[in-house]
This record gives sequence, structure tokens and C-alpha cells, in this order.
Amino acid sequence: MPSPSEPSHYFDPAPSVGSRRRTVDLVLPEGRLVTLITDQGVFSGDHVDPGTRLLIATAPPLDDARTLVDVGCGYGPIAITMALRAAEDATVWAVDVNERARVLCAENAEANGVGARVRVVAPEEVPDDLVADVVWSNPPIRIGKPALHALLTGWFDRLAPDGTAVLVVQRNLGADSLARWIGEGGRPVVRLASRAGYRVLTVGGGDP
Repeated sequence: MPSPSEPSHYFDPAPSVGSRRRTVDLVLPEGRLVTLITDQGVFSGDHVDPGTRLLIATAPPLDDARTLVDVGCGYGPIAITMALRAAEDATVWAVDVNERARVLCAENAEANGVGARVRVVAPEEVPDDLVADVVWSNPPIRIGKPALHALLTGWFDRLAPDGTAVLVVQRNLGADSLARWIGEGGRPVVRLASRAGYRVLTVGGGDP
């Protein structure tokens, strides 16, 4: 936890900045309005950021996926979208280190009618044997390259053989170098979309 003299980051487990809740709206491409409670000390607390919106707009259909994961869920725009689009018996694991974000995500899932299908957890609470059909993530690039690579590798290793990860990364924060790193690791990676300075990448599952 940062000291009072240090800035609070969205990837801090316990943000030191005071709470000041507000709401933001997200209109899904299919026309559904999702209203979300946000706060200070979480990622993009004053609006749903354009990278998240692009991922939501361009990610492939969820089809028969039953185990879905949002890595770095924040207050829940991606996790809730997944739950709204997935089969009724699917489970979305919404994972974040930030306890304030997790509280918001759980509240937002409940308020948008998908609370029973969204399991909000800290990283250490993810079951060791969890295998993901689909992972979506606007990953925490600012944690630094070594930590980011370790985080993504851990989730890529959890993908089912026919599973897919979908990532959105800002171009000027290293999207293209990240894609190269993934490819060099032996996993298939494809640029699905590129818009407004963001790249959406898909990564194949199975052993690299």
C-alpha cells in the first residue's frame, strides 16, 4: 500500500485515495445500456476507456464458451459484457488485485442482472485447476514489462487447447512489441483490430 505521500495506482491492492463514487454509462454495440458505478483509485474511473470499448466492439462471439475470464476487471465493463453475451450456464471470473475495483465489479454485476454468473476474485483466489475457454483483458501495462509478461503467461497457460485470449493494448504503450513477444513464445497471435491508437490482439490456446 502506498504511503500518504505516494500516488495511488489502479493496480494497488488497497488504493489510498479517498472514495468518491459516480456512475458512467456504457452502450454495447448490440444496443444495451449498462450503467456502472465507479470510484477514484480504479482504472479509468471517470469513463469507460476507449481501449475497453474497442475490445467490446470487436471481440469474437463467445459461442459455446463456459469458463470466461476478465483479467484486470476494474469495475466490471468487460466482465459484465461477457456475462450478458455468454450462455446462461457460463461463469465469468472477474480478477483484479484492487479490492475497491472488486467491490465495484460485484455491485455492478448484480445491478445489471448478472451477479449470479460473475465471480469476482483476487488473483490468489483463482482455483489452481481453472481452465479458461476465453480470456478478455485490457491488461495493466503500467505494472512494467516483466510483471506484465508473467501475468499474461500465467493466463495463456490456463487456456483450453481451443481457447482464445483477446487483449487490447495502446500502440504507444507497446502493443506491437507485445505481439512480437507473444509470437516469439510460440503462440499464434493475430491483430484483430486497430483503431484510435489501440490494437486488439487474439492469442491462441494450447501448448505453445
